[in-house]
Amino acid sequence: MGLLTFSINLTLDGCVDHREGIVDDETHAFFTGLMDASGAMLWGRVTYELMEAYWPAVARGDTEVPAAMREWAVKLEAKPKYVVSSTRTDFPWANSQHIAGDLRTGVQKLKDATPSGVLLGSGKLANALDRLDLIDEYRFLVHPRIAGHGPTLYQGGLPGTRRLELISATALRDGAVAMHYRRARG
Repeated sequence: MGLLTFSINLTLDGCVDHREGIVDDETHAFFTGLMDASGAMLWGRVTYELMEAYWPAVARGDTEVPAAMREWAVKLEAKPKYVVSSTRTDFPWANSQHIAGDLRTGVQKLKDATPSGVLLGSGKLANALDRLDLIDEYRFLVHPRIAGHGPTLYQGGLPGTRRLELISATALRDGAVAMHYRRARG
């Protein structure tokens, strides 16, 4: 069974608005490394649609971007992508599949079938999966910014505090800090 790792950009005040993070070669290399180490991506419908609207064009070369972003897009195109949605069933982007039915069962089956792990990149879906006790690790890229607005990480709340063990903390040149935590069990 593979681990389910939740990874997201956030500001110091917990804002997870994708427009608030620093976008440079180093941050893209960080997320490319996470994707390379994972067997599949997992998103909610909103995140999928955000990604689907931009990255396939980058992978095809239709959009002018730095080399690190193109590398990310090409690898993302080939990566298995799983989407949780109760309102959409058609996911035409290459290698995309729908997870329907019971959330716990569907995501557990995905974890069981993906020994190299699943990388989760949707804040609202992470909240639901954390409530089901399915998230094993957290890989946050904390940007040196205070956004002063939402959405924020776990703004919907959790039924209890999650204890985490720090695995590593790595400062990037742009001031962001890559934090790796594992869920403390027992």
